[in-house]
Parts: sequence; C-alpha cells; structure tokens
Amino acid sequence: MKASGPVSDLVMIHGAWQGSWAWAEVIPILEAMGFRCHAVDMPGNGADGVAPKDVSMAMYMAYLRGLLDGIDAPVIVLGHSSGGIIASQLGELEAPRVHGIIYIAGMMLPSGMKFVELVAGYAKKDPAALGIAPHLAWSKDGETSTVKPAAARKIFYQDCSAAKAGAAARQLRPHPERGRDIAARLTKGRFGKIPRAYIEARYDQSVLHKMQRRMQKLVPGARRYSIDTGHAPQLANPDELAKIIGQAIAGLLQ
Repeated sequence: MKASGPVSDLVMIHGAWQGSWAWAEVIPILEAMGFRCHAVDMPGNGADGVAPKDVSMAMYMAYLRGLLDGIDAPVIVLGHSSGGIIASQLGELEAPRVHGIIYIAGMMLPSGMKFVELVAGYAKKDPAALGIAPHLAWSKDGETSTVKPAAARKIFYQDCSAAKAGAAARQLRPHPERGRDIAARLTKGRFGKIPRAYIEARYDQSVLHKMQRRMQKLVPGARRYSIDTGHAPQLANPDELAKIIGQAIAGLLQ
C-alpha cells in the first residue's frame, strides 16, 4: 500500500533501552511506500550527553516539539512499547500537528496511569506479566537500568533469528528510570480527538497480549490490527508490519 492522503511524515518513537536503530529494518520498506520516516533517539538513551537524572517528560516533549518544528507538516506518530506513552503526550500537546497515533505493542494508557500500575493488576496471578522487569540490572544510584542480553533474546526477540536477536540485544543501552517511570496527562478535547490505531503483537512476552487488550479497553477508540510476532515486529517481520502500518494510516486518514 502506497502512502496516500495529506500526511506522509512518520515520527517513530522507540521504547526503553532502544534507539532509532530499532526501526532500521522497517524504514526502507516504509520509504519505498512513499513515507518520510523520522526515527528519533530520545534524550538520555545513550545517543547524547544528557545525564539520566535530568531526563523528564518535559525534556522529551521539548525535543519532539523541536522535531515537529523542523518537519513543518502534519505527522503520524508511531510509538513502540513505552514510546506509546510519549506518543500520547505529544498528541496532547501538539494535537493540531499530530494527525494520528499508531501504537505498536505500545503503552496506550489513561491519563495519569503508569505502566507499572497496569502490570500490578496482573502480576500476582501471572508473573509473566512482569515481562523484562525481573531481568534488569540497576546502576548503583538507581538512575538507570540495563537489560541482560540473554533476557532480551528471550523476552524481546524470541521469534527473531539468533543473529538478529543477538545483534539487537547488544545494541540495547542503559535507560534512565526517570524516562521510564512516566505517565501522560491527557484530555478528551485534545488527545481524545486524535485518530488512533493499535497494532497488537500477539506473542509478546514483554507487554502480554492480554495487557495490550486491557489498554485498548481502558483507552477506547483505537482501530485494532494484529501481527503474529513477539515484542519487536520491526525486527521479526518488518514487511508485514510495514503493510499493517500502511493500512492503519489509510484508516486514520479516512
């Protein structure tokens, strides 16, 4: 499906411990479809000199709003994993410029709710709901966490080839806890009016499928799509993901 309609710029927000590299497999496919891809490196994720203690949602928003100024056109925002929270907040602040949000196994949460609160509702009965959390290594000051490579291969990349999973696991970087322990502040009048789509990863071991469904109930209104992958469809099946993204964008812009 080729890009169509008035919006062809995609702002692509990675999840925790990742960077713009997480989108590398899917970007050429989307560009061949006619989209312009803007994959970001969020402040404090290791691609810059920002100290973990200085990271905040306000810093994230200042960075992304500057990016939108440079694009100077309406955008569709893609949020993978915890990037979904950031995408929601950007939509709230920049509703006139954000013409749609697509969550990819993303954290689409109600205003003020943190992901850890959603997890708490499942973890007592199903420890698998904790996802990657039990496998994190923490800095002495508690400001950053690191994903152990073996855990990344098991939880994030279990359906990828050994070569791809290993390469991705090695690229993960320490993530600022102040950038992970965040919640979006949303209103019906701004965020609530933005068309949204949710691409479920049915075999996700990080954000379990049942938790993805729960988020869709908590924040209703998103068009649902599904892909038969784990937590990283950009790596496991980029061709199918790009196809679904194209379908979702066409639906958002109707």
